[in-house]
Amino acid sequence: MAHSGRVLIAADKFKGSLTAVEVAEHVTAGLRRARPDLEIEALPVADGGDGTVAAAVAGGFERREVDVTGPLGASVTAAYALRGDTAVVEMAEASGLQLMPPGVFAPLTATTYGTGEVLLAAIEAGARTVVLGVGGSATTDGGAGMLQALGAEFLDEDGDPVAHGGGPLRDMVSADLTGLDSRLKDVEIVLASDVDNPLTGPKGAPAVYGPQKGASEEDVAVLDAGLARFAEVLAEAVGPEAAEAADSPGAGAAGGIGYGALVGLGAAFRPGIEVLLDVLGFAPALERADVVITGEGSLDEQTLHGKAPAGVAAAARKAGKPVLAVCGRITINKSALKGAGIEAAYPLTSVERDPAKCMAEAGPLLERVAERLAEDRLSK
Repeated sequence: MAHSGRVLIAADKFKGSLTAVEVAEHVTAGLRRARPDLEIEALPVADGGDGTVAAAVAGGFERREVDVTGPLGASVTAAYALRGDTAVVEMAEASGLQLMPPGVFAPLTATTYGTGEVLLAAIEAGARTVVLGVGGSATTDGGAGMLQALGAEFLDEDGDPVAHGGGPLRDMVSADLTGLDSRLKDVEIVLASDVDNPLTGPKGAPAVYGPQKGASEEDVAVLDAGLARFAEVLAEAVGPEAAEAADSPGAGAAGGIGYGALVGLGAAFRPGIEVLLDVLGFAPALERADVVITGEGSLDEQTLHGKAPAGVAAAARKAGKPVLAVCGRITINKSALKGAGIEAAYPLTSVERDPAKCMAEAGPLLERVAERLAEDRLSK
């Protein structure tokens, strides 16, 4: 049993039901019902995917909005977060699947151009460290669009700019990065992702993630060839490190935008949850807490591979603080949970067996679950 007066809620969103901020609010309400005396601090977290800007804003960053080019070329409004000279940019805000009309996919032509425009806006606003959270992308263009927005030139054999998207990259014959915005030299870019795939091949971005973005088998082959060509031409332009980067962990993140960031922007790759915990001030919050409650919509095998709850639990375990979890559903066993540093998990399915109801009534159900957690685990 955890003896605690001070609870830190550091949970991610329940995808499709609740934002990370809402999760914290409902958990707080449930805990208070059972233990009105608790001191509760909420620090909504994210791992670089969608919801990252919202978590930064909840953590005290200022929300900024900018009109940019969406994945299909039409204008969209994208938000980023700024505090001092640190910005948090979420590529899903400008180039995400969430921006596509329902049922519409454009695996060969969707572009990351808008993500480059958001980076530009952040740099113009004075950012000198930019956390680029990547995930939830509609794109597989290797970050070519992002680099074009920042001043890079990619040309075909007629000397025309290569068209948007991963498909046209097959026609690329030359790359020129000398036009990249000169301010980038003074900006540290951290690529925050929970994906460590290489750029191409059987574990590459097109093969593994292309189908989620509507790519057929033929499309996957076209995209793989396009990204391979992109890496080849960049190696001719900037040297062999561009070819090596294609195999490095994170190059395949978010349709290969990881690769574009590593080669074109000199980005450093770090697990998304680690970066975000740093930026959000998790360490001091952890010091103040006796017990930590983390969670996300589905606690499953993927959770153990670098998702937010695993990152929170790892940090808390190092600090010797017990960790409990709330979730929509759970598909891993107790020993896997314990291995990840989580003492016990409380799924919504423990109070409501119908998964559709769990999604629709996630807030009130989460309050009931949190109340039960407090009664079971937070002894006076």
